[in-house]
Amino acid sequence: MKYGTFQLEEAGGTVLAHSIRLPSGRISKGQVLSQEDIARLFEEGITSVVAVRLDPGDMLEDEAAAVIAGTIAPDNLRFSEATTGRVNVYARVDGLFVADKAVVDALNRIDPAITLACLADHVVVRAGDMVATVKIIPLAVGGEKIAQAVSLLAESVAFEVKTFRPRAVTLVATELPSLKASVMDRTARLLEHRLASSGSRLIKEIRIPHSADRLTEVLQQLTLQEINEPAMVIVFGASAVADKEDVIPAAIRAAGGDVEQVGMPVDPGNLLVLGRIGHVPVLGAPGCARSPKENGFDWVLNRLMAGETPTSFDITGMGVGGLLMEIPTRPRPRDATTEKAKLLSVGALLLAAGQARRMGKDGPHKLLAEFDGVPLVRRVAEMLLASQAAPVVAVTGHRREEVEAALSGLDIRNQFNPDYASGMASSLVAGFSAPELASGDGVLVMLGDMPGVTAKHVNMLVSAFREAGGGVVVRSVSEGKRGNPIILPRIAYDAVLRLEGDVGARAIIENSGLSVIDVDIGPAAHLDVDTPEAVTAAGGILRG
Repeated sequence: MKYGTFQLEEAGGTVLAHSIRLPSGRISKGQVLSQEDIARLFEEGITSVVAVRLDPGDMLEDEAAAVIAGTIAPDNLRFSEATTGRVNVYARVDGLFVADKAVVDALNRIDPAITLACLADHVVVRAGDMVATVKIIPLAVGGEKIAQAVSLLAESVAFEVKTFRPRAVTLVATELPSLKASVMDRTARLLEHRLASSGSRLIKEIRIPHSADRLTEVLQQLTLQEINEPAMVIVFGASAVADKEDVIPAAIRAAGGDVEQVGMPVDPGNLLVLGRIGHVPVLGAPGCARSPKENGFDWVLNRLMAGETPTSFDITGMGVGGLLMEIPTRPRPRDATTEKAKLLSVGALLLAAGQARRMGKDGPHKLLAEFDGVPLVRRVAEMLLASQAAPVVAVTGHRREEVEAALSGLDIRNQFNPDYASGMASSLVAGFSAPELASGDGVLVMLGDMPGVTAKHVNMLVSAFREAGGGVVVRSVSEGKRGNPIILPRIAYDAVLRLEGDVGARAIIENSGLSVIDVDIGPAAHLDVDTPEAVTAAGGILRG
């Protein structure tokens, strides 16, 4: 293959390296120049082109990309058509993406012209997610290099998507007087959420005293039961595992099982226990698994749900990338400097989709009530725009046209929630799905009916969030009583996207295990105008 500048007289059959715009139309990059193309170029006064002359056996970029992608096993994968030398690969099912780094590296080292990029090994994917891309860098590549790539991929698996295999899970929770029943209740609910992504289900919860003998009895009884689905036992201990002879590992062995690993180099998740009784995996959950944040428990659970059998060797190899977060309650290995704290981004989510039922049937809309001649929803939006929270996204729903008209001309993004009647959760999901907010370090959630909150109040919350390094919840309070607005950190976003029904962020704050910083902003934290009387008492005039 020869790349260079060719005089038109000798350019026939070359591959154009750069697009050329002509009055008569565009000749695109990658086009094989025909005699007709040459004539058009001559007519426009062009005498030379930058192009590629192929050697025998060379393969054009699209064909080369398609051949390489066509060698990858198509199970659970979907491939795009080759264009501009690229084939994208997508998951066809929910599952676990598994990559062999050695194979991917070997492919990429055949020739710089041939590249394969993919997701990290062992990450959860959903149907439709892009998982890999094959890209040919130049306009063509030697056929012998393509043959090497095909041979490599034919003999090995570079990557695949393993389908989740639903399991019937039994939760065994041990109890101590110091462990509140409400914590155990939340643990069970959160586990159900974790299992749902793989189609698995929690079939039973058993609560027993924190005793190796009692846990042994329960494990022995469970293994005798016939369950149609593949079974799994998850044990949440009331006390953290401190030794390989502690309650959970000791009970697994006493019940006739084997303990594969106690502890893992993933933080949070260090105190995980992995064992097996017969063919039934027994997973001793670390305390961090009571939180929705990603931790080492998720890594092992996902592998089990995808049909893998993690070994001690696998788990002890998770250290690189195993530092998942900095824990506010312990010294951090990377203390945030003041300069870094200032860079933490906090967007604002203005909730303005509700039906305002307490205003009365067919009554005036509280968000259109005027305060100092300005509709309340616009007043709140302008307050946010004057604060340190940016960008601002407003979720609209009920009486959308009027609310969005009140917001017209402002530098905000309107995000319509067609499911607004189902409750606040759908509006939170709609807002946190907006790209403008999804990429930020935190989101301030602002109710649209709070006329007393000022830009100064919002800045107090944002400052507290930044000073804490961004891994905390910041909550408005007044005289110690919680209120609004609040700031949720990035690590809570996934939990928000799983909310359903008429619930807000309170459930996330209580179940996440995140540290909460309370900022007293005075009575404004509790002043919302849900009724006509409240609007009037706050100084508003009902409109619409």
